[in-house]
Amino acid sequence: MLKQLAVFVENQAGSLRKVTMTLHEQKVNIYAFASFDTPEFGILRMLVDNPERAKEALTSRGFVTKICDVIAVELPDEQGGMDRLLAALYESNISINYTYSSFGRMSRIPAVVLHSDEVFETENVLKSKGFTCMESLGQ
Repeated sequence: MLKQLAVFVENQAGSLRKVTMTLHEQKVNIYAFASFDTPEFGILRMLVDNPERAKEALTSRGFVTKICDVIAVELPDEQGGMDRLLAALYESNISINYTYSSFGRMSRIPAVVLHSDEVFETENVLKSKGFTCMESLGQ
């Protein structure tokens, strides 16, 4: 299980840069990110090496932030890998709220980051079906 930082960002030029500049100043490394937008604002979801420091720094600069649990699942780089993962979740009646991709920094193994309403149950199901859940993307 990993801690994900979500940052609410205004839809205007330079907003994302303010986030990355703050993290750079705090020496926080971004391992994975995904950006989702709405008409008024965007949600930048990130896996970073120090989510608490990142949250504190961004909050002090006026950003609305939230930390939540997500799962990073190793996914072999082969045809049908994502389908097998989704099939395992479907067979266990687990719904996924969102996903995005990344990889283990040292292992170079592709990973799918996912969030569900029942993260602990989802992680246990995946492990019981033979999937490897990563403890860090820095591995």
